[in-house]
Amino acid sequence: MMKQSKQQYIFGIIIIGVLYFVFGFVTWLNGTLIPFLKLACQLNDFLAYFVTFAFYISYFIMALPSSSILEKIGFKNGIAAGLFTMAIGSALFIPAAYMRSYILFLIGLFVLGSGLALMQTAVNPYVTILGPIESAAKRISIMGICNKIAGILAPLILATFVLSGTEEITREIGMSISPDRINSLLDTMALRLVNPYIAMTIVLLLLGFLIRFTHLPDIDKKEEKDKKSEKSIWHYPYMWMGVIALFFYVGVEVIAGDTVIQYGKSLGIGIESAKYYTSLTLIAMVIGYFIGVALIPKVISQRHALIGCAVTGIICVICALSVSSEVQFQFPFIDITSFRPITMVIPYTVFFITLLGLANALVWPIIWPLALDGLEQHTKKASALLIMAIAGGAILPLLYGRLADMTNTQQAYWIAIPCYIVILFFSVYGYKIGKKNI
Repeated sequence: MMKQSKQQYIFGIIIIGVLYFVFGFVTWLNGTLIPFLKLACQLNDFLAYFVTFAFYISYFIMALPSSSILEKIGFKNGIAAGLFTMAIGSALFIPAAYMRSYILFLIGLFVLGSGLALMQTAVNPYVTILGPIESAAKRISIMGICNKIAGILAPLILATFVLSGTEEITREIGMSISPDRINSLLDTMALRLVNPYIAMTIVLLLLGFLIRFTHLPDIDKKEEKDKKSEKSIWHYPYMWMGVIALFFYVGVEVIAGDTVIQYGKSLGIGIESAKYYTSLTLIAMVIGYFIGVALIPKVISQRHALIGCAVTGIICVICALSVSSEVQFQFPFIDITSFRPITMVIPYTVFFITLLGLANALVWPIIWPLALDGLEQHTKKASALLIMAIAGGAILPLLYGRLADMTNTQQAYWIAIPCYIVILFFSVYGYKIGKKNI
């Protein structure tokens, strides 16, 4: 736990909350990018999910280097460097759009993810040790609310710029026999990304300079040095179980949020309804975060909440797989970009996938403190390993896309069942393996 005044604590929480908003905004654009780039670059499901692969694999590659960078330049400079790196990745979308180059889009996503990996390697343990370990899940839940509010807004804002009229373009491409006409339509469509990513690049640069010249309380390094242990990080099997659980959690979280728009489209739902599905998933997550803030640790322990999350996830996936894709209902909603009431069409199977947001909400904020508990001077290294586990968001959606091509988009959700079983194992037994030997 860090030693600091109440004023420093509040200021630190506010700054970290802003950063979590940035994390969420950039991360959850992928749900809109997948169907957009699938059409603009003429991809199948498997290739389209390289969007998530390029973005999340950067965490695996950059987590340990990020830890070394933070040791050299410090917490605050590391966050600023992460924001500048993200700005470079965002800027790469501009030439990628003009060239309609899927490879360049993927490179831009990798660079964006690398900047996020650098920031999260610093920020996540900072929030964990900002107060008592018993309430760490509550603090991370507050940060998660900032993250997911941004995630609700991001796909809707981007969809407003890039997805309108895509059904007409799809029909015209299907009727056109001229390759030149098809390429012209797709080139014009790809250019819709230019203005949003110019704006995002500017915002990221401004935030980077703001953080660079802002005072932030830092982790008490003296306290870390005073706590020496003869044990290596390999002597903490519960931490490694946390890494495995986090890998499968991030994979299933990304599947729930980033596949649901394309899933709706594959069932024949128009984009005017389907574009809201990722936001629905994230609204469910925000509700889950509020439940966590209200109940943990006063009413329910972190571990028992995690058990409930895993069981809820399994139930929702089974329901999504069992319900006919043709059974639909109308759902009242508010278009956040125009503040007008709308009525969206949503199949029950899609609705159960969006409810995975509720099941997923508390998993991240609970695994972190359970995995980092008692690690002392190994906290930074363990944090980097947990960040590497975000690679689950690269691998599992890609497997989902492959399964969708082999079967269909509904049956591919079977991949989520073993993910929740791993989380359930960690919550019941994995979290305590080796703790008695500490």
